[in-house]
Amino acid sequence: MVESVAFAALALEAALGWPSRLHAWIGHPVGLFAKAIGACERALNRPEWSAPVRRVAGLAAMLVLIGAVIAGGLLIERAVGAAMGAFGWVVLALLAWPALAARSLDDHVRPVLAALEAHDLGAARRCVGMIVGRETAQLDETGVARAAIESLAESFCDGVVAPLFWLLVGGLPGVWAYKAINTADSLIGHPEEPLRAYGWAAARIDDLANLIPARLSGVVLCLAAGRGWRVMARDHGRHASPNAGWPEAAMAGALGVRLAGPVIYDGELADKPWIGKEGGQAGAADLRRALAIYRRAWVLLGLLAAGMAVLGVSWLA
Repeated sequence: MVESVAFAALALEAALGWPSRLHAWIGHPVGLFAKAIGACERALNRPEWSAPVRRVAGLAAMLVLIGAVIAGGLLIERAVGAAMGAFGWVVLALLAWPALAARSLDDHVRPVLAALEAHDLGAARRCVGMIVGRETAQLDETGVARAAIESLAESFCDGVVAPLFWLLVGGLPGVWAYKAINTADSLIGHPEEPLRAYGWAAARIDDLANLIPARLSGVVLCLAAGRGWRVMARDHGRHASPNAGWPEAAMAGALGVRLAGPVIYDGELADKPWIGKEGGQAGAADLRRALAIYRRAWVLLGLLAAGMAVLGVSWLA
C-alpha cells in the first residue's frame, strides 16, 4: 500500500504544488515543526551553559522531536487504517502530499529564469534571494543562474528524493520524521555561534537521513540528463556537505558548467572550491536546461513509484 501512497502523493504535489489558498487557510505542516524547534532552541540553547551541555541539550531536543513525530504518524496510520480499511491509502496520500515539493520547487525557480530571460537582473536577484542563503545584491547574471541551479539540484534531494525515499521506507511516520529533521537542520544546524553546539545534532542527523537519498539524487539526475557521471564521481567530495555535492556535481556535469565556487554569506567571502571546474559559466540557457533535467528526473521517480504500485512490489520486500 505504501507504494500507492507514494505515487498518489507525488502526483498530487506535481499537479498542484501546495496551493496558496490552502497555505493561507491552514499554513504548512513544516511551520508547526519550525515553531516547536524555535521554542526548544530558546529554552535550551542557553549562553551560560558550556558547549558540551548545549550539544547534549540539542541532541535531546532532536530525539524528542523525532520520537513525537514518529509516534504521531503511527497513531494516524492506525486510525486511518481502522476507519477507512482498504481505502485508507487515499487519506494517507493526502497526508503525505505536503511533505513533497517537486512542483513547489519548480514554481520557485521559474521566476528566476523568467527574470533572467527578460534581462531584469534586479528581479532575478530578488527571486533567487528567496531560495538561497547567500547574499544576492551584487550577483551578476552568471551568479544568479549558478545560485538557482545549485539550489535546484540540492533541493531535488531535500524536497523530492529524500521525502519519497523515507515515505517508501517508513510510511507516514518516516516521511514526516524526515521533514522534521530537515527543518531542524535548516533552522539550527549552523556551524556559527550561537547555534554551533546546540545545532550539532540536527546537522549530523540530517546528514545521516540524506546519506542514501543524496546519492540516489545524483544517479537520477544523471539518468535524466544522459550524462554527468564523471563529474559527479570526481567532484561530489568538493562540497562542504557530505551529501549536497552528489546532486550538485551531477547537475554540473550534466550541464557542462561550473557550480559552487566563491560566494558571500553575511558579508564574508566563502572561498568554496569549484564543482565541474572545466565547465563554462552558467547562464539563463543553462538554468532552462537544468529545469528540464529536473523535471525529467522527478518524472522518472513518478514512473518508478507507479510501477511499484501497479506491480505491488516493495524494494524492502
